Amino acid sequence: MRHIYRCPLRWADMDAYGHINNVVFLRYLEEARIDFLFRPDKDFQQGSVVARHEIDYKQQLVHRHTPVDIELWVTQIRAASFTISYEVKDPDQVYVRASTVIVPFDFEAQRPRRITAEERAFLEEYTESTEDDEDSSEAVAA
Repeated sequence: MRHIYRCPLRWADMDAYGHINNVVFLRYLEEARIDFLFRPDKDFQQGSVVARHEIDYKQQLVHRHTPVDIELWVTQIRAASFTISYEVKDPDQVYVRASTVIVPFDFEAQRPRRITAEERAFLEEYTESTEDDEDSSEAVAA
């Protein structure tokens, strides 16, 4: 299953050419991630931090007054981290593909923590493999 966030495009997100600035996509991913993780019914109460981002820009997104969809899903769950993958897209085109490694964090103790059973169960609802995962598992099998 995928989580879908309808991301509004703001006037200030544009660069001088009328395109959405590449740096702004990090904020869009953050908005989608917060919408996914910090919902009233499902919440990473103890907090988390970003360990890594990877962004692949596919096509320029031109500023407009309608939102763009950000689909996100979980591609890997480990003991103390998980990976979220994203597509920033319209029905007929993908503008960005990205991934973020998230580390659950205990802010009181100032250290990473393990994923709880409740968090793992929630993340597993949104887990999908990607083509890259399948390619790497085939390479290992060969």
